[in-house]
Amino acid sequence: MPRAAAVMFQGTGSDVGKSLIVAGLARTFTRRGLAVRPFKPQNMSNNAAVTADGGEIGRAQALQARACGTAPHADMNPVLLKPQTDTGAQLIVQGKVAGTVGARDYRALAPSLMPRVLESFARLGNDADLVLVEGAGSPAEINLRAGDIANMGFAEAADLPVILIGDIDRGGVIASLVGTVDLLAASERTRLRGFLINKFRGDASLFDEGLRAIESRTGLASLGVVPWFAEASRLPAEDAAGLDSRSFGAAREPGERRLEIVVPRLPRIANFDDLDPLAAEPAVHLRLVPPGRALPGDADLVLLPGSKTTLADLAALRAEGWDVDIAAHVRRGGRVLGLCAGYQMLGRRVADPDGIEGPAGEAPGLGLLDVETNLSPSKVLRAVSAADSRSKAAVRGYEMHMGRTTGPGTLRPMLILDGQPHGAESADGRIAGCYVHGLLASDEYRSTFLRSLGAAPGGVAFDAAVDEALDRLAGHLAAAVDLERVLEIARAR
Repeated sequence: MPRAAAVMFQGTGSDVGKSLIVAGLARTFTRRGLAVRPFKPQNMSNNAAVTADGGEIGRAQALQARACGTAPHADMNPVLLKPQTDTGAQLIVQGKVAGTVGARDYRALAPSLMPRVLESFARLGNDADLVLVEGAGSPAEINLRAGDIANMGFAEAADLPVILIGDIDRGGVIASLVGTVDLLAASERTRLRGFLINKFRGDASLFDEGLRAIESRTGLASLGVVPWFAEASRLPAEDAAGLDSRSFGAAREPGERRLEIVVPRLPRIANFDDLDPLAAEPAVHLRLVPPGRALPGDADLVLLPGSKTTLADLAALRAEGWDVDIAAHVRRGGRVLGLCAGYQMLGRRVADPDGIEGPAGEAPGLGLLDVETNLSPSKVLRAVSAADSRSKAAVRGYEMHMGRTTGPGTLRPMLILDGQPHGAESADGRIAGCYVHGLLASDEYRSTFLRSLGAAPGGVAFDAAVDEALDRLAGHLAAAVDLERVLEIARAR
C-alpha cells in the first residue's frame, strides 16, 4: 500500500456531515499547497456524477474532487450502490456497471471487492500528498461488520487512523460517540485518534463539560466543535434523505412575482442536484412535493426529475394522482420539463424488456411528448456540450442513462448536441425533455429558460457560487478544527 498521508473519517451515523467535512478539509489543505484526493470505499446514493475517465461515482466525491481542484475519477469511489428497491441496487465497480444485487447477495459479495477497493486507493495515493477517506453510515453497525469494506474493515485493510464525527444537532451526541467506541472491537479502537462534534448551534463553551465527558469515557481527544454551517444547502446533497429537510426558499406571497417550480418527490429520485441551480435563483420558489400531497395548481413549471427506476417511479407518480395534476397543469397552459427519466415518463410508452431497473415490463407514459423509450443494458456515461435548439444558449452537462428514446417528437429537439438533435419538445414548446443532467447549472441556458417562463433571473453565477461556498466551508472548518493535529494523524499512519 502507498504511504501517502491518509486519515479516515467515520461517523456515528448517516448524515452526520462526513461528506462536507471531508470537502471542507480538502479545500483547506489544497489551499496550503498539498495535492489532496478524496476517497470513499463504498457509497450508496442515486446522486452520481460522470468522471473524467468515463465512469461514475457518488456526487459527494465529485464535490470533494472539486474542492481539491482536480477532476473526479472512478478511483475516488470504487464501489457505488444505486438503490432500485428497498432490498436491491445497481452495483458500480470502479466506475462501471457490474450488475444488480440484492442486499443479502451483496453482503456475501462485498469481501471479494476489497482488492479492487485497495487497488483504487493505491492509485490515488501514488499521486497525492494527502488522501481524505470517508466512511459510510457508522462502524457501530456491528451486525454488518463481517465482510465490511466501508468502515473499519477498510481502515484495517489499508492500515488507516480514524477520526469519529458526531452530530450534535440530532441530539444524543455524547451517547452516540461513547456507544460507538464501546461497540468497536479492541483492534478497531486502537485506530481511533480523536473525534469531532459537528453542527453545533449556539455558544460552544456550553458544551465544554460534554467534551470532557466524552474524552474521559473514550480516551479520545476532541479535535474541534464545528458550528452549524448554514451554507451547506448551497452544496450538492449526497443522498435523497437530505432532501426531506432542505429548504428551497419561502413560499410565494400573494401578488409576488416569483416563479413557482414544483417537483414531485419520486421514491427513487436521482441526480437531484439538477435542482440546486434553480433553488439558488432569487426569482424562483422551488417546491419539492412529498407523497400524499397534490401538485399545487399555481405552478409555472412542473419539473420531472431523474429516477433510478423509471417504471416503478412512473407507477408511484400515478398512484399519487400526480399524472392527473400534471394533465390539469398542461390544460391551464403550464410548462413541463423532464430530465432523463422524467423525459422518458413524458413519452407515450416506457419499456424495460430485460428487467434492467426491476421486473421486466412496460407501461404507458404521460403521453405529453410523441416519443417512446426502451431501456437496455448499455449505459450512456459522458460529459456533453450542447445548445438550446431555440435560443442557441450554451449548455454543459452529462448523460447518465440506460435507454434509448425515439419517435416523431425527436424531430423537434430540445437541444443540439454535438451537431445532432437531442431530446424533444411539443409543437407549442410548452413540454420538453432531454437526457442532459446539469443543463440548469449552465448560467446562460438557465437565464434564458427562466426568462421564457416570465421571470428575470438574478444573475447567479452558479459554479462560482459553489466554489465560494467551498471556500467559506474551508474557512469555517479552519476556525473550528485542530488542522495541525489532523495532518499529524494522517502523516503518522
